[in-house]
Order: sequence, then C-alpha cells, then structure tokens
Amino acid sequence: MIVALAGGVGGARLAVGLAAVLPPERLTVVVNTGDDFEHVGLAICPDLDTVMYTLARLNNPELGWGRADETWSFMETLQALGGETWFRLGDRDLAVHVMRTAALARGERLSDITRTLTQRLGIAHAVVPMSDDPVRTVVVTHEGELPFQDYFVRRRCEPAVSGFRFEGASSAGAPDALRSIMGSRVDAVVVCPSNPFVSIAPMLGVAEIRDWLARRTFPVIAVSPIVGGEAVKGPAAKMMRELGVDASASGVARYYGSLVDAWVIDQRDAEAEPEIAALGKRVRVTDTLMTATAKSAALATAVLELASEVRRA
Repeated sequence: MIVALAGGVGGARLAVGLAAVLPPERLTVVVNTGDDFEHVGLAICPDLDTVMYTLARLNNPELGWGRADETWSFMETLQALGGETWFRLGDRDLAVHVMRTAALARGERLSDITRTLTQRLGIAHAVVPMSDDPVRTVVVTHEGELPFQDYFVRRRCEPAVSGFRFEGASSAGAPDALRSIMGSRVDAVVVCPSNPFVSIAPMLGVAEIRDWLARRTFPVIAVSPIVGGEAVKGPAAKMMRELGVDASASGVARYYGSLVDAWVIDQRDAEAEPEIAALGKRVRVTDTLMTATAKSAALATAVLELASEVRRA
C-alpha cells in the first residue's frame, strides 16, 4: 500500500502518475481539507475537487482548478443580481457542491460523500479526506488573520505571511478509511509536491496522522514543490521567503526535517543534492515537471523506486 498526501495542482498531478502505475488496491490518496470553506451556502472542498477532477481527466489544465468543459451562467446571473463572485463556481462544478452540501446536511460523513463522488466520476483509486471533522486554515498576515480562501483567492496572496493556524485540527480525527490503513501494512508514504504550509501542514495538524508518521516503520518520500527557487504553481516560494525559510529544494528538505526520509528533486536543482544528502537523506534527481500524464507516471515510478531503495537499506 502506498499512501499519498496531496493538495493542490502538484498533488493532483502526482496522484495521476501514481494511479497510472499502481493498481487501485495499492494506492490511497489522502487530501488536504484545510482550505475547505462555505460559500453562497455551499460546502466547497477545493483540494478534494482538484484531485478528483484531475484523476477523472475532467480538470482544467490551464486554470489549475475547476473543470475543462465548464460554463458560467450561474456566475453571470449571480453577478447581475449583485451577489459575491470573487470565488468562481462553474455550472458543472456547482453540481458537486450541491450534492456534497445536501449530503452533509443529512449527516453523511465527508469521506463517504467523497467515495460516492469518486465512484460516480469513474475514479478507481481511493481518495480520502484527511478528516471528517472540519479543519480550517487561517493565514496570519501583516494585515491580521485571514481565512485561507480570502487570502488565496480574494486577496491573491498579496498580504505578507507570518504564520498559520489550523482551526479544529487539535480535535479532528482521521476518517475510518485512513484508520484502517494505519493499522495495516504500508510500504511508503509519498508527500506530493504540494504547498508545505497550507496543503501538508494541515494534515500534520491532525494528531492521529502526525503520530502515525512519527512512529512509522515505512519510508516517507517527498517530491520538492520548489524548482529553481520558485513554486511550479501557487504561493509556496513567496510564503517561504516571508517566513524566513530558504526558497530552495534544500530549504524545503530542512523545513520537513525528520518527517521525510528521502527526496526527489528536479534536475534544475541538482546542485542541492549534496546538501540534502548531508542531512542524512537519500536523494533522487530527475525531471519533476508534470506537464503530461506520461511525465507524471515517470515521476511516480522514480518515487516508488526510491521508496524501494530506502526500504531495502
């Protein structure tokens, strides 16, 4: 069993690669829910939806969010009526949010709803939210605290970041589907090239997940989200600089510390290999830019090969 921790576009793309080389019974993708929020009366789960749409080959590769075959009549009408339009919801995307909101109102668990949606979208591999309990990422900025989507979408990541809070994480538990995996054999955990602060850190804020990783008997392999000093997509590098963390592959490795046993870094950052190795980590240098499914699969294969090497060591 391989467990992937994923959030955002980078996480979704590596999930596609892992799904291409692993059968459904050998892969579970655990997805960040810290950026979930309520908008126009609907329960929105951006990372879950990005991972689902990408695995189902329905994603919009240009925007990095939403569906490729989208229309916008709802938003146009909402704007004409003077409603809030800063967070755009496409017409087809809207159906997912409506179904999820109605199911939550009936008392169904987010993990069960996610399983239903993935099955109906034709996804064979398991996609599991990090918790059925609400966890909300709050960004601490020089202008005060901002809910994550206000910072990320409404403010376009402009305010300088000084920290993060994960409301609800201290009391949140892992969903049953993940607990079952925690109690069985796991061959490796893969930390996808997702934002360390707002995609991976909320998962680590859930005590069951953090403690499971701390007492692990399997390797944790991570793919650097930083390539050539910048994030491939999103504000990770900007956040790192504002928090005083070196925005580099070696800076990410130092940030994660003992959580990660081995690193896959991009060939553009090959000069960082000795520095990361000096931290006691195995390092694989390869092309990590996942611009096509074949490249995602090739990266996934490199990650799994490195995991096998660490297990044999």
